[in-house]
Amino acid sequence: MASRNDVVVSLELPRRTSAIVLAAGRGSRLLGLTSRRSKPAVYFGGKFRIIDFALSNAVNSGIRRIAVLTQYTSHSLIRHIQLAWGFLRGEIDEFVQVLPANQRLGSDDWYQGTADAVHQNREIIRGFDSEYTVVLAGDHVYKMNYAVALAHHVKHGRGCTVVCTEVPRGEGRSLGILSMGEDDVVTDFVEMPAEPTGLPDAPDRALASMGIYIFDTAFLLSELTRDAEDPHSSHDFGRDLIPRLVREQRVVAHRFASSVVDRGTDTAPYWRDISTLDAYWDANIDLAMTTPLLDIYDDRWPIWTYQPQLPPAKFVHNTADRRGHASESLVSGGCIISGAVDRSVLFSGVRVNSFASVGFSVLLPGVQVGRGARLQRVIVDRNAQIPPDLVVGEDAALDAERFARTENGVTLITPTMLDRLSL
Repeated sequence: MASRNDVVVSLELPRRTSAIVLAAGRGSRLLGLTSRRSKPAVYFGGKFRIIDFALSNAVNSGIRRIAVLTQYTSHSLIRHIQLAWGFLRGEIDEFVQVLPANQRLGSDDWYQGTADAVHQNREIIRGFDSEYTVVLAGDHVYKMNYAVALAHHVKHGRGCTVVCTEVPRGEGRSLGILSMGEDDVVTDFVEMPAEPTGLPDAPDRALASMGIYIFDTAFLLSELTRDAEDPHSSHDFGRDLIPRLVREQRVVAHRFASSVVDRGTDTAPYWRDISTLDAYWDANIDLAMTTPLLDIYDDRWPIWTYQPQLPPAKFVHNTADRRGHASESLVSGGCIISGAVDRSVLFSGVRVNSFASVGFSVLLPGVQVGRGARLQRVIVDRNAQIPPDLVVGEDAALDAERFARTENGVTLITPTMLDRLSL
């Protein structure tokens, strides 16, 4: 047994639990980054995919029976899970299973909502024979010990727990916002409210759902069937099922601050819903700080992933006008740098050729930066070939004309966009 914040954490609870990871999201606001992959499969942090964080949290918490529900542009995600997550042992009932969306006999519908996605896989979930089920969003970046939240759930015994965190009140318009009363019971839940409710002791802050739900499994299956039979429901956890359970006083809130891993002493718990290009760029560039808000170097809570067998990064040439170097940057295996890199994240196999400069940028695997090119505040998609002497990040109007540029000045460059330049 271990104790934290007056909640007794049993090492047995995760063994009686399975996890369902919702990984069907389109991520349309990430534009070209999700044209060939779903949002959970988007690259992050130099070597990971976004879904690796939810899966690693589950495995590190002791939850070793995991199902991943996919739908939109799922090939990249399925291939990654096959390569990265095959180390669990089925002989001792450990697994990460991929459950692609499929049409059932008598229905022409794909998943209609998050609750419907889980409901359509109810027989598989029942077959896991788990006492508890954790439902996770597969497209958020954070580090959390689910075992602590499980203990909190069992202690309260109301059937459903919503994990929540404080956010600036303005950000709450795109999230599920809840209010809680005595003994952590949720008294109100509204998905994407126009005017989020502030906290009583901090009116400029709101309590937001993180898209993490813990259920007694029998209760979950029963409520999913009830929701499926409701003709007025959109069959979504945040819009339908959770608000109804709140009205019936069956939901408690678990504060993320109680179970976050490696929280800094003077910082808020780290949780990011990377839904836009600006948020994606910002979260990646933050990792290049001397002391980033998210610690990915803690070997006590590793983020598991697949990584190709590549040689170490190499920096070549050492003359006054031609020196390969990087400062405050993440540089992955297989990279060869003969230009200048500053405050950037380079994924595997990137080449930065002589006299080129890259600053405050995120370069995905296989990107080639041509000789003499200058890139500032860019995201470059996988395998893009940046032509020699191309300049991006110095002329906002020209960047917007050729590529996709956000209001905050981040430019996305994809191979398709580069192909148009040569026409």
